[in-house]
Amino acid sequence: MEKNRVHFIAIGGAVMHNLALALHHKGYKVTGSDDEIFEPSKTRLAAYNLLPAEMGWFPEKITTDLEAVILGMHARNDNTELARARELGIKIYSFPEYIYEQSKDKQRIVIGGSHGKTTITAMIMHVLKTHNRKFDYLVGAKLDGFDTMVQITDDAPIIIIEGDEYLTSPLDLTPKFLHYHHHIGLISGVAWDHINVYPTFEEYVMQFDLFADSTPKGGILIYSESDDIATLIGGKPRTDVLAVPYSAAKHEIVNGITYLLTDKGKVELEVFGKHNLKNINAAKNVCIKIGITEQMFYDAIKTFKGAANRLEILGRGKHNVVFKDFAHAPSKLKATSKAVKKQFTDRKLVGVLELHTFSSLNKEFLSQYKDTYKAPDEPIVYFNPETVKHKRLEEITEADIIEAFDNPKLKVFTDSKKLEAFLFEQNWKQTNLLLMSSGNFGGIDLKQLTSHVLNQHA
Repeated sequence: MEKNRVHFIAIGGAVMHNLALALHHKGYKVTGSDDEIFEPSKTRLAAYNLLPAEMGWFPEKITTDLEAVILGMHARNDNTELARARELGIKIYSFPEYIYEQSKDKQRIVIGGSHGKTTITAMIMHVLKTHNRKFDYLVGAKLDGFDTMVQITDDAPIIIIEGDEYLTSPLDLTPKFLHYHHHIGLISGVAWDHINVYPTFEEYVMQFDLFADSTPKGGILIYSESDDIATLIGGKPRTDVLAVPYSAAKHEIVNGITYLLTDKGKVELEVFGKHNLKNINAAKNVCIKIGITEQMFYDAIKTFKGAANRLEILGRGKHNVVFKDFAHAPSKLKATSKAVKKQFTDRKLVGVLELHTFSSLNKEFLSQYKDTYKAPDEPIVYFNPETVKHKRLEEITEADIIEAFDNPKLKVFTDSKKLEAFLFEQNWKQTNLLLMSSGNFGGIDLKQLTSHVLNQHA
């Protein structure tokens, strides 16, 4: 067997292709297959000659000289390469199992929660990098200053992991974050999501309970005390675990800029919003537990600009700012839209939310959006009925959306061209635009839209 030779089944996934790149950088011989690979995975894999020559599954790629096969969630149970790996008795890992395998000798810090986990992970990484600390990581977004979303080395003493509660693989229906076996765990908040795999709120909450209960003796569990469910879980009496609650950092907003109010003086921030002020204190609590002082934390956090698609600024003009955010779940929608409105109280806010995920397009789940979209002066919801059909969900109508959100100001669009035309017709003077989706708004050219918004009254 050739040492350190691994094969990825479904190499094109967001995290899977980053793990493939990380192992390639570590000197491993990496191969992979997939039946479809989109950008940016395609270009990034091709840059290192890791892009499969043709799409599809090829059992002949699975040979006895493989040390391991890493199975992505995109692959199905009846995958022919998977069958061949089983037949040959090759060790099969899901990516969280493999991350654990590669970090057994490291201190493992796992950031969990329904919202904020990407940003908290990114903040910790930014602080550690600013102070030249060695660390490995797994994060769910592209970050400035980091080439990949995964790094695995031999010499880093710690690993910072964004812990996802979604299912591990077609062979393993437990949540990913249980496989990392954290020493320090964090729960940022719990708000029902992934209705396709956790059909009841109780089942969803149970996964975070299991995560908290898996904290080892002498371990640390950090949780948001402003979140009722996180407090219920994190505050359970555990005599052998250190429980650390946190809340939003003290702050003030002056002329559209947020300042932390600390014992060390005012700290000007590049990010804003109550949710980010909670995220900052979450990250600070983790950093202090791994040897970063408060002063070191504040020195670094003031240059943190955010993670991709997390209140990302697409453009800033004299009269307005265009933001793009990953917000799609009810709790994220509420936090993000309130943050932008509070930061710019003298400006009108137009919010555009695309319902794109399985949960957000589920008729039974829609009621969770009640009272979450009150902050924008002009709230808009867009969804594509074809996406609903593709996900094999019950048909939803504009009336269903309006009833669920319970907001008389709400406008609903099902045609992206009509939405685009509406946005181009608006007066953008003293008006911010907040775009929220995990999709692409039916192919609307966001660069062109941003340019129009910023230049209309330039």
